[in-house]
Amino acid sequence: MQQYRPNSFSMLPLVVKNLLIINGLFFLTTLVFETQLNFDLADYLGLHYPLAESFRPWQLVSYMFMHGNFMHLFFNMFALWMFGNTLENYWGPKRFLIYYMATGIGAGIIQILVTHFRLMSLYSQISEEGLNFVITKGSEIYQSGQNFSDPIAGKINLLMNSVTIGASGAVFGILLAFGMLFPNTLLYIYFAIPIKAKWFVVLYGAVELYSGIANSSGDNVAHFAHLGGMLFGFILIKFWQKRRNNTY
Repeated sequence: MQQYRPNSFSMLPLVVKNLLIINGLFFLTTLVFETQLNFDLADYLGLHYPLAESFRPWQLVSYMFMHGNFMHLFFNMFALWMFGNTLENYWGPKRFLIYYMATGIGAGIIQILVTHFRLMSLYSQISEEGLNFVITKGSEIYQSGQNFSDPIAGKINLLMNSVTIGASGAVFGILLAFGMLFPNTLLYIYFAIPIKAKWFVVLYGAVELYSGIANSSGDNVAHFAHLGGMLFGFILIKFWQKRRNNTY
């Protein structure tokens, strides 16, 4: 069993270091666009539901580099720094980058699917005329900071036009990989409580699953996107392990 100590920034491998820099640059650019140009870059590059007016295909990639505020950026990059350098050193830069992007995109796909199923459950509770009105006018109303007074129409509008941003899906994938590849490594919760990496991942995943199911009122956190990153990470790791075993 070993205790885990992350490397310093100067010792970070290439991909992790560049991801930290790129995410920081995107955050600064977002601030400049907002303050100087009055343009919401996070809304443009963040992930929208495919039927929403603001959806663009590239958002499945670009949303990973957008963050809502400094603390959102800090905690994601802190986790990337803590665990990503070990994984990149273990896998190499090419495989680590593939894993990071695959889990991030996978998280976005799961978020879209969950939004789709939630919308399906609401469509039967609203008239066709009302639904068409939400689809055609909802984006404009949402962008103005308002919403429909009807609770069903309001929920549909929020689901259809809200935006998902952040590297959390890929970060949760990284956390899952660390727990699978280094299961007995000791992590310290709040720098004081020791726990093996494998149990930390199981605990964190259970909390996210419960939070996602219980999140009926909405806490502005994409819990199922986090789980999606872990799911795609698990599938990819198992695929690589199986392919490696078949080559022996």
